[in-house]
Amino acid sequence: MEHTKDTLPALVTGASRGLGAALALGLAERGYPVIAVARTVGGLEDLDDRIKAVGGTATLAPLDVTNDGAMQHLCRSIHDRWGGLSLWVHTALHTAPLSPAQFIDTKDWDRSTAVNVDATRRLICYVAPLLTTPDAKAVFFDDPRGGAKFFGAYGATKAAQIALAQSWAAETVRTGPQVRVLTPPPLATATRARFFPGEDRSVLTQPSDAAATLLDEIFGA
Repeated sequence: MEHTKDTLPALVTGASRGLGAALALGLAERGYPVIAVARTVGGLEDLDDRIKAVGGTATLAPLDVTNDGAMQHLCRSIHDRWGGLSLWVHTALHTAPLSPAQFIDTKDWDRSTAVNVDATRRLICYVAPLLTTPDAKAVFFDDPRGGAKFFGAYGATKAAQIALAQSWAAETVRTGPQVRVLTPPPLATATRARFFPGEDRSVLTQPSDAAATLLDEIFGA
């Protein structure tokens, strides 16, 4: 799918590695200017190199999604520069270490809540006004670990994030934007390796392959 220089950009939160980086690259290959948000500067710079290599353009935003002021400023800057967004892809996530529920570390719980739930809620508030075109989309990615043993912090906060996205999806059926919740296959990422050490990674899907399939689903290809 080719887009003109007037195409509104795609915002990818959590873009420095894994599925987020693969989706950002895939969007650039489809002709979307990409706004890439992540805390990891090195990861963003590597992504920028790969996007340039395929002839795409990226605006790097090395920011923490839990920084409310920074997210407000980013979204206002997007409005002032482009007037809106074509798409928001949200992959920013805190994956707390596995732990029995009774031993969940307070800092891990607080960080999980801050990134996975609170930041998502605020971003919906700030990004929604930028998704005003008829085909504008917001996409979230489920990882259903809620109730699984040792996944208390991650599973509970990820489930809360997805419940929030599903509510937004139900509320915007008539008005837009189109809000989607997709479930990627098990991915060969560093996060999964930490959760499942010793797993046979040869049977896992590479993030680049998953991104291609998910983008086809997002755009109805």
